[in-house]
Amino acid sequence: MSQKELSKTQEEIATKVVDSAYCVHKALGPGLLENVYEICFCHELEKRELSYKRQIKVPVEYDGIKFNNAFRLDVLVEDLIICELKAEQNNNSVSQAQLLTYLRLTGKRLGFLINLMYRLSKTE
Repeated sequence: MSQKELSKTQEEIATKVVDSAYCVHKALGPGLLENVYEICFCHELEKRELSYKRQIKVPVEYDGIKFNNAFRLDVLVEDLIICELKAEQNNNSVSQAQLLTYLRLTGKRLGFLINLMYRLSKTE
């Protein structure tokens, strides 16, 4: 099954999301709590005139029962892109699985796992 390409608008939004994360990481560097990065990341999104929601509940249905507080995704940009912010020393496969689960449960097709713990190279 082939994936449909992103629209020009989706690509532009995705580019702004990546730029926002880069600016936060460049300014703050590694070592802070995820919540601090999230607040600053959302500020950068606002500067780029992107709408977002923070800490969105993602329900899970099991055995005919809908559990509304099963998961919380970090940031949903333009009701289109899921952004999971991490401050982890290692690239964690659990975090990757978490993002993939959010994409599946929400029906969204684009998400970013943004780990702000890594140092930028000196050429940045």
